[in-house]
Amino acid sequence: MKRIEILVTPTGETKVETQGFTGNECQKASQFLAKALGEAINEQLKPEFYTQTSNDHQIDQSL
Repeated sequence: MKRIEILVTPTGETKVETQGFTGNECQKASQFLAKALGEAINEQLKPEFYTQTSNDHQIDQSL
């Protein structure tokens, strides 16, 4: 299941965490939040970010 969690600390800092996404799907899905919350101070990419989906690389083998 794909999820986006938003944590807000008592000091007003926010943390956005995505789960269930592969490749850059997480960045695409949470892009609207990044725009609303402002510039990211720290970004930590999970191992899933480096996993390619089957649609990431399509090779045209027709000649």
